Amino acid sequence: MILTLLVLVILTALAFEYINGFHDSANAIATVVSTKVLSARAAILYAGILNIAGAFLGTHVATTVGKGIIETDGVTQGVILCALLSAIIWNLITWYYGIPSSSSHALIGGLIGAGIAKAGYDVVKFEGVVRKVLLPMITSPLIGFLIGFFFMVAIMWLCAKAKPTVVNRYFKKLQLVSSGIMALSHGTNDAQKTMGIITLALVSFHALPTFEVPFYVILGCALTMGLGTMAGGWRIIRTMGNKMIKLKPVHGFAAETSAAVVILGASHFGIPISTTHIISTSIMGVGSAKGVHAVKWGIVGNIVIAWILTIPTCMFIAALLYRLLPV
Repeated sequence: MILTLLVLVILTALAFEYINGFHDSANAIATVVSTKVLSARAAILYAGILNIAGAFLGTHVATTVGKGIIETDGVTQGVILCALLSAIIWNLITWYYGIPSSSSHALIGGLIGAGIAKAGYDVVKFEGVVRKVLLPMITSPLIGFLIGFFFMVAIMWLCAKAKPTVVNRYFKKLQLVSSGIMALSHGTNDAQKTMGIITLALVSFHALPTFEVPFYVILGCALTMGLGTMAGGWRIIRTMGNKMIKLKPVHGFAAETSAAVVILGASHFGIPISTTHIISTSIMGVGSAKGVHAVKWGIVGNIVIAWILTIPTCMFIAALLYRLLPV
């Protein structure tokens, strides 16, 4: 029974990773598709390959998710399963409505909710949650917005005397690079969260003596996320690509570069941030450099609501599942 539950947890984790791939694929390719630098098919393939590559660039985020959110002694396969199911449910709901939300926050919220349902509030590492989840949750989108804004202002100043057609032609080439770096950074941060969950399940099962992410876990998560990315997330691509602001190649380049800087920095320090929120606020920052009226703030409001609701909603769903399911 316990072995069966472990297998179920791993399969569910890989399903979450696949859904994460197509749910968050918009992060890497929305701007490059909307600016018509690449076709949707080419962009998805490009992003999928670089997401796979990014997953091999470290395990600091995996360690934070696996060891830094709740006490490992309070973790069972049932806790992990309910956390994953709550995140999958939330991802599918927000995907259906085309709302960019955070798979990372959904997973962390689910882990906290199921952990509390199983062992009470003492199981939560509140210092780690505040320092590596809540504070970055607030500050990282703001940083993405500010970098996007000032980077776009600098580009506008440098290109003030250039013809728009020349600027667009130049930045079309540069956006191939920036979208690739964005996809790489997405794989680096997002794939590691599922690595952390699977490794936590293996430690809980005593299949691993210590928390150290095995190569086969890295490989499995990388390939699964890559396949999910190649499946695409068209509803969210439309929201992020054009509904917030009208994008040209120069705007796509500025937004992707700004977001990638924040995400790669967070990955280096083991901080599981929301790539969705970072690219969203980077796009907002770039749009605001053109003037506040360039951003469609009604769409932004929907994203902010999802941002606020994700963790508490997934905590509730995971806790409810833990009470209802025979795990």
